[in-house]
Amino acid sequence: MNGTATVSNKAGASDVFALLVRWLLGGMFLYMGLSKALHPVEFLKLVRQYDLLHHHLLLNFVASSLPWFEIFCGLLLVFGVAVRGAATMLVAMLIPFSLAVLMRALAIYDAGGLPFCAIKFDCGCGAGEVFICRKLAENVLLTAQAVMLILWRNHRLCLHNLLFRSVPVSARG
Repeated sequence: MNGTATVSNKAGASDVFALLVRWLLGGMFLYMGLSKALHPVEFLKLVRQYDLLHHHLLLNFVASSLPWFEIFCGLLLVFGVAVRGAATMLVAMLIPFSLAVLMRALAIYDAGGLPFCAIKFDCGCGAGEVFICRKLAENVLLTAQAVMLILWRNHRLCLHNLLFRSVPVSARG
């Protein structure tokens, strides 16, 4: 066995960083999804406040399935399965959610005399009432982390790579 084969199989600092990002992002979505799934009626009320969905069946479908999808994506990231796909789905959720939160905050800003960053409401993310500027900054950070995982070239510390490492032809015998 030559020296380059062992070096290429070792996890570097960038792999550990990607693992930590994966765990952080996955853990956040597990937490947020579970907090919604455990309180479905409250989450349905919060979704209704955005006034984006007008048909009751569609509203109920989104409010009942979205938390479980977040939990699913969080688990995929934590365990390192389909990392790029899970991260892509999170970006596809985070961008419209952030725009919806921004639009609701702008409507509150236009209706009242509060400074924009003083606006606080329960956005439905699972953390209760939050200051809107903090929530938008958090969503930008989560989106950036998900994009980083999509663009990451090597996912050495993912479950798939750990279970199904390719065995060199010479070692197969």
